[in-house]
Amino acid sequence: MDRFILLILASILAGFALLKVPLEGTFLAGLEQIINLIGILAIVIFSLFLIFKGLMALLGK
Repeated sequence: MDRFILLILASILAGFALLKVPLEGTFLAGLEQIINLIGILAIVIFSLFLIFKGLMALLGK
């Protein structure tokens, strides 16, 4: 189970990395808004899942 939680944490960090990556001057500059959206969704979804798993662990289920 520890590896699964670490994978979720790595996914959250990857979402933050997508938000911080500079795209100006590259061929991906036109996709900057989409990449930012994917980063935000990754952070929110995996954070909510991590909170859910933490609550389930506290409640003993």
